[in-house]
Amino acid sequence: MKVQWTKPQLALTRRQCLAATGAGALVLGLAASRAGAAAATIRQGYQTNIWGMPTYYLLKSGYLEKHGIAVEEFAVPSGNLTMQQMVARQVDLGTYAAQSFVVGNAKGSLVAIALIEHVGKTARITTRKDLNITKVEELRGRRIANQTGSSVGNVFVDTIMPQHGLNKGDYVEVRMDVNNMVAALAAKTVDAMVNVEPYNVVAVADGIGNDLMDFSSVDQMPVFMAATPDFVQTKPDTVIAYLKAWLDVAGDFKNAPQKVADVIYKFYTDKGYNMSLDTFARALSRVEVNPGFPRDLQPYMQQQAEILLADKKISAIPDWKAALRPDFMERARAGS
Repeated sequence: MKVQWTKPQLALTRRQCLAATGAGALVLGLAASRAGAAAATIRQGYQTNIWGMPTYYLLKSGYLEKHGIAVEEFAVPSGNLTMQQMVARQVDLGTYAAQSFVVGNAKGSLVAIALIEHVGKTARITTRKDLNITKVEELRGRRIANQTGSSVGNVFVDTIMPQHGLNKGDYVEVRMDVNNMVAALAAKTVDAMVNVEPYNVVAVADGIGNDLMDFSSVDQMPVFMAATPDFVQTKPDTVIAYLKAWLDVAGDFKNAPQKVADVIYKFYTDKGYNMSLDTFARALSRVEVNPGFPRDLQPYMQQQAEILLADKKISAIPDWKAALRPDFMERARAGS
């Protein structure tokens, strides 16, 4: 079954995001108010690509209300925008990969309270099918859609392209939101896109694009749940209750995957995306959800920070003891 794409279907407009945000906040706020006036309120940011869908499921699961938390939703196209909202203190919590987190820590002292998922398999270079490109080296001189400043965009520019002998200036980087890229690929205004699911899988399913490579062989791309330092300092009990809700979500991803898939699939169909359930299932299967806080993260984070420092995207390596806070997840698991 082919996926029918039109430009209006591809773009999640600001109006749509605000409408979804308002409706979600109202529903969740009402549910929380029924739970009791003492419910803590959080401002949750999430991206509307597949990376943000575990967070979206958290918002719709009822687990936050179970743990006494009300929520306001802030939906954006990609995690680096959530990071910017958090630096501006417009949002309390949000998910994004290591590269955006390091930048957010440098700009706004953001704190990682959990590792939510690994998404290296969802990040892909997808090329126009008619060009028959089979090697990254063949992107020389091509027009490539990239959401500049995102974690995927940084890995593409700073790591993947140099590994294949291509540096800035060897290709044309077209700055674009991820949710507009398939339309640009279909219109042949770009030759390739650096994107995340479900946009890559639907481009392939509809005969628009070919997968060139995913990022997992280069970077497993851990995605963190980050918090503002003032939120962590003033609401530590809320942070722990929030992470308990995430542990409940982890149980659903493990034991009730169809329930999870149905909720997330509805998110996209409600926004006008016309993709088959099989196509969506392929995209979701590439997200590895396992909330926790592995103890071996610091060497990886140090490596990413050194790349960003060399590229002058940060001015100093973060203080990892302040930036990485596994203690909250430990207390959530312990039930305290």
